[in-house]
Order: sequence, then structure tokens, then C-alpha cells
Amino acid sequence: MTQTNGPLSPAASASGQATLVIRNARVVTMTKDGSAPAGPARGEGMGELHVIERADVLIAGSRVTEVKKIGPKAKPRAPLAGVTEIDAAGRVLMPGLVDCHTHACWAGSRLDEWDQRRRGVAYLKILERGGGIMATVRAVREATLDQLAEGLLERAIEMLRLGSTTIEVKSGYGLTTVDEMKMLHAVVQAQAKFPGLLVPTALLGHAIDESQAGFVGRITRETVPVVAAEFPGIAVDAYCEKGAWSVEQCVKLFSRARELGLGVRVHADQFNSLGMVAAALHMGATSIDHLEATTKEDLTSLAQSKTIGVMLPACGFHTDGRYARGRSLVMQGGALAIASNRNPGSAPCGSMALVVALAVRHLGLSPQEAITAATLNPARVLGLLDRGWIGPGARADVLLLKDTDERALGFEFGTSPIARVIVGGRAI
Repeated sequence: MTQTNGPLSPAASASGQATLVIRNARVVTMTKDGSAPAGPARGEGMGELHVIERADVLIAGSRVTEVKKIGPKAKPRAPLAGVTEIDAAGRVLMPGLVDCHTHACWAGSRLDEWDQRRRGVAYLKILERGGGIMATVRAVREATLDQLAEGLLERAIEMLRLGSTTIEVKSGYGLTTVDEMKMLHAVVQAQAKFPGLLVPTALLGHAIDESQAGFVGRITRETVPVVAAEFPGIAVDAYCEKGAWSVEQCVKLFSRARELGLGVRVHADQFNSLGMVAAALHMGATSIDHLEATTKEDLTSLAQSKTIGVMLPACGFHTDGRYARGRSLVMQGGALAIASNRNPGSAPCGSMALVVALAVRHLGLSPQEAITAATLNPARVLGLLDRGWIGPGARADVLLLKDTDERALGFEFGTSPIARVIVGGRAI
């Protein structure tokens, strides 16, 4: 299957067993030659969306099979028998949004903490008092597997309607082997009813549970092997921050994960630069997330590495008004993704469209760069090569915007800019 020119023909549709055709669309393909981009977009390349001004997109089952450019003098095409058709009427068709950093599986509420922060109490002070992450940990331990799965599914469906067709979901609110596994199984259970994709991540280094003697060593020695046995290849994550995991503790956790063939991601430099960026780059981490307090030197090192930076502007919007320097990372040739960081405390946000708008305003990205950071690059963070772009062979997770200009995704906020969500070739 190749990207071709000209109107769709009945013969081509029959050979591709077409089930859906989206006609007359302005297609944001994210691919120069119609094939899957090999890696994330970097530097200036993040601003290249490879737009086809007018095209028909043919979908068979869950996959895109053809993208047909339409010339300015093309005649109207006859409907294809037995094929569902959507007339885009010149509106933008783009890849589904990929949210590569969320904590969307949780129980309980942290509204009272938000009110404390509103009155000036620092987040780390709340954490020291046993609030913050530990408050959610207690609620998650009390919740059943079914309750966690049901809560996650409800949030995921809401996020899907807002355009996120692929959603990463971290554990991290269990802090025991049994409860971390309960959270990971909740992701699997929710996936069974979710039209898109939920990608589990084992956030085994989140808060420090002072009530458990030898907690860090126990997680490293006992929990990591259990997770690896049931979820081979899963990424292991940690939160490196004052009051949470130290650089040394994270390195030991990640070294054990690497020994068992697991990937590595890390939260670093949210409030303080502790040296985790350099350590994570040395270990070949897939991504380093947050980066609000990252030094210029570390940001340069990240830009020059294969590791993808993940910035979370909804967190700065909700907590302290601090944002990572996305413009600097991109200008230095780095690969950048953005994500919602949806969680019950520091980022109660399920809209990646809003995250795109925040990235344009506060990370210094152009609308085009923000779209790349919300589609192609986060898919690469998750190791998914079949999404984040539109071309033959890509998974048919696509969005039809209300507008004829893709920049509207970064311009509008407060309402959804999305007219239709199509996931796995099915309009929802």
C-alpha cells in the first residue's frame, strides 16, 4: 500500500476492502513520503507537519490504506457502494492525540489540598504532612480492582471524546507489590472496554512510604521482578525530587529494571534540579518528564541525546505557574513531547487540546510544533510506530477538526475544537 494521487476508484476501494472514506480533507500527515516516520521529530523538523491541502483518506478496518491527493479541478466522486463516507468539507484531518504521561488511575479526592495550595501552602509541605501522593495512596489501597478499573475507564472515555486516542497510564499510588499490581491490572481491565489504547507504566518509585522499613530496597528487590514477570517489557518510572526518590535510589531501581529487560522513564526537575537528568541520559532513558527546573546545561545535553523530553504545562498552569523551556529544547535540536499529566492533585486535566494551547502560550512552541509534540513524538515515547501519523499502514486513529486550519488547535481553548473522533477506523 502506498500513498497515491488522484480520486479513489471503486477498484482501489475493493482491493483495499474499504470500510470508511473521509473525503475532501486537509490532511496533516506527519510523514514526508507516506511511510511511518522512523523516530521522533527533532528541532526544526517538529514544525513540519507535511500537510496535503485536499485529499481523500481510505480506511479498511482499523488501518489507513490510501491517502489520495485531489487536484483543484477534480470532479466530484460518486459514492462507493457499501462504504461509509464522511465529507470533511475542507476541514483538518489529523492524527489522534497521544497522551504519553498520565496518572489517570486513582481513587479518592484531593480538592481540600487544592484549597490549601490556593491559600499559599507549598505542595512539598503538603507532601511532608502526609498529603499529596500519600493521600491518594491510602485511597487506592482501600479501593477494589473493579473500582479502580471503572474510575479509569470513565476518565479514559472522557479523554477519548476530547481527542486522546492513546493514553499512557501509570501505577504509583500503591507503593506495595500487591497494590502496584492491582493498579496495573486495573489498566488491563479498563482496556478491555476502551476503544482506544491504554498503555500501562509501572511507576514504582513515586512517593516514599516511611511506614515500611527498607521501603526503597523492597520495591527494587521484590516489586520490580514481579512486575517484569507479568508485564515483560513494561517501562519502569520514578519521581526524583526532594521528599521523594533520590538520584541514587532511582539509579538502583532503574538498574534492576534494565537487568530484567524493562524500559526506563523518569520524572525529573519538577521543583529542583538534583542531577537526575545526567543520570537518566547515562542510562539511556526513553524519556525525562517535567523539566521545569532543568539547568541550561542539562537541557542542552538532553537535546543532544536520543532521549525524548516530555513537558507537562497543565501542571504549571494548576500549581505554581512555572513552565519548562520548550523553545530552548527545540531550538537546540531536541525531541519534545507534551502530555496532560492527568492526576488527582497537580494536574486535574484530561484535555490534550488544552495542553496544546498551553504549550503554545507557555512553552514557546509554534502551533505546528505543539501538534507534533502531541501526536508523533509521544507515540514514539510509548514505542508505538503505527500511530501519530496518517499514511498507508497507520492505525486509523484520526481527528476531524471543526476548523480548516490546524493552527486552531493551539488557538482555541475552553471548548473542544474537535468535530469527530475516529478510533480504530470507527467514528465515535
